[in-house]
Amino acid sequence: MDGTQPGTGLHFDVLGPVQMTIDGIAPPLGGPKQRAVLAALIINRNHPVSADALADRVWNHRPPPEARASLQVFISNLRRILRHAGIDARAVLASAPPGYRLIVPDQGCDLGRFLAEKRAGIQAAAARRFEEASGHLAAALAEWKGPALDDLRDLEFAETFAAAIEEEKVSALAARAEAEIACGRAEAVIPELVSLASVYPHREPLWGQLITALYVCGRQSDALEACRRLRSNLAEELGIDPGRDLLELEGRILRQESLAVAETALATAAHTVTVLETLERALAAQLRDRQGRVFRMGSAGVRIGRMPDNDIVLAQGKVSRHHAIIVDTGMNFVLRDLRSSNGVYVGGNRVVDSVWLVDGDIIRIGDTELEFQIVVE
Repeated sequence: MDGTQPGTGLHFDVLGPVQMTIDGIAPPLGGPKQRAVLAALIINRNHPVSADALADRVWNHRPPPEARASLQVFISNLRRILRHAGIDARAVLASAPPGYRLIVPDQGCDLGRFLAEKRAGIQAAAARRFEEASGHLAAALAEWKGPALDDLRDLEFAETFAAAIEEEKVSALAARAEAEIACGRAEAVIPELVSLASVYPHREPLWGQLITALYVCGRQSDALEACRRLRSNLAEELGIDPGRDLLELEGRILRQESLAVAETALATAAHTVTVLETLERALAAQLRDRQGRVFRMGSAGVRIGRMPDNDIVLAQGKVSRHHAIIVDTGMNFVLRDLRSSNGVYVGGNRVVDSVWLVDGDIIRIGDTELEFQIVVE
């Protein structure tokens, strides 16, 4: 290291336990609060994070009076680790009043690499280059070493971000399976899809890939049995029916129609690319209620619920204390239902765990409707 630049040997990881490696060596990062500071900066890499926002995350929205002094100690300790490796610590972990900014390229962070490879895979699929798409998506998934922020899951911000980025992982798994099926390798992905369907019993895109793979391999009865299991899971555990896409797929299988798997994969990827291009032009994201009030998305997301510690407070009996949260994963905005009693509805459909939001989506919580809006250039 030359003492002025971070160099190619510096890497940060959050897709698993929080980790920093310098030339392949992972130095100790200190206690959970110090690791939480680093994690929050990695998630928001190349953007300033205020000291108040860091304190909120590290102390679960209840920072003590000495929080700012403690943060300064944590930052100093992290910089010391960098300096001992010959790195210009302030060029990497910079002061950005009223807070700090971690300066790291996408290739220097597992989260950045995951999102970049996933985006490249989707773009390749949208151009009908399914072999290339499968390779990029496999590379994206290889960045995961375990549950995201696995050593910080007792902190709300870590649990929330981990759940949101897990949605990106699940969609990458479904996209890779779709690319493999389009390449004529449906048989090879069936074991993985069976395992994933048991882990995610309500995720219709994954089940759709499993049902498709079974059917194109000549296993019509197994495909229909998978349809039945999904319908049973949704009805018994959530009280809902499968969506239109799954019902249409089941109908084609019952009629023994051929499936245009390549065209389906192309259409799915093209739609996703359109959404991503809109988000890349975004200056901001916000929610607008029927009275015209606007709530801007912050770096920590937007929490919605009945209690006064939420960002959007809905004082209604149908609204849970902490009802839902919207998080920016760096690729999409994900709405997560925080196990609310009465559910969250987007476009009239109840959210199952989490859902991606697109511009113009109408979110209903209790008696309140909020429109999700992307402000573009």
